Amino acid sequence: MVNRKQKKTVKYVEEGSFMKLKSYLRKHSDLDLNFSQGKKRRTPLHLACSLGDDVILRLLLKHGADVLQKDKKGDTPLHIAANRALKYGKLVYDDLVVPLRRKCPDAMVSPNNAGITPQDLLQWITFETAVPKNNNTSEKKDDEQEWQEKLFGECQDEFFETFGQYDADYLFEDTDEEDFQDWADRIRREYITKQHAEAQRQASSGSQGKRKRKRGEEERANRELHEKLQREHEEYLGRAAKKAEETRRSKKQCYEERCAATFSADTASANATKLSYGHIPWPAPKGSVEEMVEVMLHGADRKDVPVFRKLLRRQQAVWHPDRFAQRCGDRLEERDKQKILETVTALSQELNRLAQSLR
Repeated sequence: MVNRKQKKTVKYVEEGSFMKLKSYLRKHSDLDLNFSQGKKRRTPLHLACSLGDDVILRLLLKHGADVLQKDKKGDTPLHIAANRALKYGKLVYDDLVVPLRRKCPDAMVSPNNAGITPQDLLQWITFETAVPKNNNTSEKKDDEQEWQEKLFGECQDEFFETFGQYDADYLFEDTDEEDFQDWADRIRREYITKQHAEAQRQASSGSQGKRKRKRGEEERANRELHEKLQREHEEYLGRAAKKAEETRRSKKQCYEERCAATFSADTASANATKLSYGHIPWPAPKGSVEEMVEVMLHGADRKDVPVFRKLLRRQQAVWHPDRFAQRCGDRLEERDKQKILETVTALSQELNRLAQSLR
């Protein structure tokens, strides 16, 4: 009987949601991926192989999925990968069989309930290398081309492993636009769909000339996809940076307006409204002292020392404990007074530390 975490893992594998699965496994690092489920008693790695999803497969291997785990028929994930390679050809062989065999070479000779090993299955696989009969020399693949293909494959693996890793967590949700995680999953699904379509076309094609043309189309499609990913990711980062800057600027403006309303002479003289902790115009009400100071000093050029020092002095005057007590001490709610004064003191000390560092 699988638990809730395991059900969610299976769901992400079935959907092909790479970014969601990666985030989930990072959050639940203690999750054992070698559980079986369903009538066939297959693991998530079995499922990834049956779906032909090489990106999910590599992620599961990275997080400890066992290549030797067997299902109800005694098949390992490598049995399933070998059967798909027999059906679809070399592209699927490279995507599924190679990483599994590299992870666990012993799986090649692991028999299922019928006594068949992946090695037995793969002995029937053939990749077209024949040349016209009137040519006695075998066709040799250009070394430089082989190196480029290998390099592209490594870059591809690295791209999917690190994609989205450095996105800012502080951005607010934009309900009018597709978020980054959904966008990344959509792009990856498009890429896998193109790969599988190409594998099926190659499996049904009997002409080596057609295969060469298809390979050229695949390489061109890969280049176009890579350029598209880079372009869209740069546009996304630009939008994210713009939104973050607007958020910080808005916080500072709100802070300055609240300071003017709370500390003005008219408000102080009225002395009518008691100030709780939430009424104090903190730069970042739920943030740390450092985050509050960042809001205060946002937009200041720290390289321009005289201007920056002038801004620091202005904020030091606002949050000096004695001056704050003179302005607002009588207006503070008794239940929050101690907490307010402690926060004011911490802000003042941080501002003083920054001022000292400028000398």
